Amino acid sequence: MTRRVAVTGVGVISPIGSTLKDVAESLTKGRSGVHVQEAWRSINGLNTFLGAPVDQDLSGFTKKETRTMGRVGQLAVSATQVALKDAGMSESDWQSIRCGIAYGSTQGSSQALIEFATQIMNSGGGLNGVRPTNYIKFMSHTCAANLGTFFGVRGRIVTTCSACTSGSQGVGFGYESIKYGMQDIMIAGGAEELHYTHAGVFDLLRATSTLYNDRPDATPRPFDKDRDGLVVAEGAATLILEEWEHAKKRDATIYAEVLGYGTTCDGAHMTSPQKDGMASAMAVALADARIPATQIDYINAHATGTQIGDYTESHATLSAIGDKTPISSTKGITGHALGAAGSLESVISILALREQFLPKNYNLETLDPECAKLNYVLETESRKLKTVMNNNFAFGGVNTSLIFGLP
Repeated sequence: MTRRVAVTGVGVISPIGSTLKDVAESLTKGRSGVHVQEAWRSINGLNTFLGAPVDQDLSGFTKKETRTMGRVGQLAVSATQVALKDAGMSESDWQSIRCGIAYGSTQGSSQALIEFATQIMNSGGGLNGVRPTNYIKFMSHTCAANLGTFFGVRGRIVTTCSACTSGSQGVGFGYESIKYGMQDIMIAGGAEELHYTHAGVFDLLRATSTLYNDRPDATPRPFDKDRDGLVVAEGAATLILEEWEHAKKRDATIYAEVLGYGTTCDGAHMTSPQKDGMASAMAVALADARIPATQIDYINAHATGTQIGDYTESHATLSAIGDKTPISSTKGITGHALGAAGSLESVISILALREQFLPKNYNLETLDPECAKLNYVLETESRKLKTVMNNNFAFGGVNTSLIFGLP
């Protein structure tokens, strides 16, 4: 017997706002979170100078607390503080053995990793002067581990470090933990800190936007014929997932219901996405939700603004869903938050449901003729929505698809 899963709390820290109201206003009014990162101009070999930072004060932690938290950990904890409060929960709720964590990031804190490596190099390859807490800040499961210790969570912990699907897998595995009776509450999501090395990795792959270095509002350009790559971003988004009857019993506000989740692997190429793999994740999610593709009212696409990624995803969507469903990539205004992207875009998908609107494809002016001819949202508009899909894809051929419905 499976159980229904409700979203009862949301916390978001993003380049376009750190409240649901601000995020919704940015989406409807077109307030881009992409800005020139002047300090990056001095990085040898770096060709992109664009990033989407968070404008949020993270100074509310004690020195003791930040001993194990890099910026990515602080973002995760900050978003979760908001989400737990939003869910109306107390310590007795999240410190129960029936509450767990499913959370990830692309990696830990990149700044802490650089500091750790520098300490070793300055020690001539030895360990003199090396601070062990730096490792804890950059270890792959730093977000989940810091959430567990900060909040005293005692249930299961699932660490989802799968690059750009870290956040969506966090939500998906949290959903499955409740659906199949292993937990009653899950703290789910993903986080990422902005760092030039993140941009540098994609830069080396020739996948960053460089033609618009002095026009940050004009990029990234998902699905547009003049797109030239992605823009890295930072942020965190936490969803509090709860077993349906558990939520109803305590009279919790229910934002949405998680209806289905699919995750698959291409099994083909490390950095080149595969149409069939992407389509299979959507098909698995639809089967899990037990609904036909025609019941999806809106798709929040992963599309980052890269040539091959947007092209492949558009054709995978055509294959799995068809050409009638409205679709948009909100990365044109948020940038690509990497490990936080899946959870941030889950929040955006839930906002679209709650506020009954379709967010537009920002910077989509002329559709790339090579992309599939889908129902791209060109203007933000009011629309009656009951069921939405959020898709994300990552290096290694990792594919995810989440389906949310109105309660």
